[in-house]
Amino acid sequence: MNLPYQLFIALRYLRSKKKHKGISVNTLISVGGVAVGVMALLVVLSVMSGFHEDLQKKILGVNAHMVIISYKGIISDYKNVNEGLKSDKDIIASAPFILGQVMVAYGKRAHGVYLRGINPETEIKTTEIGKFMKEGTLAKLTSGNGIPGIILGKELAGSLGVFQGDVINILSPVGKIGPLGMLPKIKQFRVVGIFEVGMFEYDSNLVLTDIGAAQEFFDMKKDITGIQLRLTDIYKASLVRERIQKELAFPLYAKDWMQMNRNLFSALKLEKFAMFIILILIILVASFNIVSTLIMNVMEKKREIAILKAMGATDSGIMNIFMLQGMFIGVVGTIIGVTGGYLLCYILNTYEIIKLPADVYYLSHLPVKTKFIDFVTVSLSAVIISFLATIYPAWQAAKMNPVEPLRYE
Repeated sequence: MNLPYQLFIALRYLRSKKKHKGISVNTLISVGGVAVGVMALLVVLSVMSGFHEDLQKKILGVNAHMVIISYKGIISDYKNVNEGLKSDKDIIASAPFILGQVMVAYGKRAHGVYLRGINPETEIKTTEIGKFMKEGTLAKLTSGNGIPGIILGKELAGSLGVFQGDVINILSPVGKIGPLGMLPKIKQFRVVGIFEVGMFEYDSNLVLTDIGAAQEFFDMKKDITGIQLRLTDIYKASLVRERIQKELAFPLYAKDWMQMNRNLFSALKLEKFAMFIILILIILVASFNIVSTLIMNVMEKKREIAILKAMGATDSGIMNIFMLQGMFIGVVGTIIGVTGGYLLCYILNTYEIIKLPADVYYLSHLPVKTKFIDFVTVSLSAVIISFLATIYPAWQAAKMNPVEPLRYE
């Protein structure tokens, strides 16, 4: 199969002028520039995607996909509301919960936390908190001997110096009014388990207990704070919420996981887009190498271009030669960058080389998630930029007058 003369000449121009048929230094620098730009962009986008997915996984592991709560702060007719949700095909399971702020005290140490009252049997159907248990199980919350059970996060247990089996005090700022004013309510709980989500906010600020013990502690009788729901598709949460909201009577209302964490995920999405725009500049800088390489080639090959035109080569044919040369640099650089980026992402994700302080970044290591759409977007961007970089040098070569270089031959 015969190659078009434009492709043959373009490949020939990539080589060194020396007798050794190697690749020219300028070509290698141009290819390397594109490769480094593509690799850097892919790694950063994969890390941003990893942060987004890891946070989403941990947030949805501890919290439900959607909650139904009340403007009054409590829901009294829980069973009637729950019955109305069972017929919804988008809802897999539902569970009641109680949530309130309390103080955990052990010895001379104390820490403010959120106390969540749950039903262990229905909790495992709506959240994945059971999968994060390091010691004990959710079922032990209901197997107390006089003293109700409680489950703490690993960071909280470490800061308090608490181990499984220890008895801690839970204090509520809202209590009974005595002669000296408001008296805080204090109740003892036995630590029956410790969980570790890997997200500092939850591991240090959340404790779990049985819903009955929470109702008694907060004097809520049979009332609850809300109903948490697990959906068939988390990305349809907003649509399901809007539909359920129309069916709920005031003062009840629904909130989905995207609403409850909108600021965090919006910031991550904006940051990923900003990093894409900033790092695409690396590929733009690499494209200048392509422009300079082609311009130098055009200046060096004036005589060859004149001979080609004298032999009948058209202006479009000359343009194709130098555009193919630049495209070859861009495509090869992109392939090397994509391969290197994928390998680096694989190494970072598999071996967790980069560790992070969990109290600052909410994560214990640098998460990496490779997405096909990111690789396609970056590859197309690099190839398009490389193509645009070839237009001016190729146009300069095509408009060259063949008479001048051959005048003194």
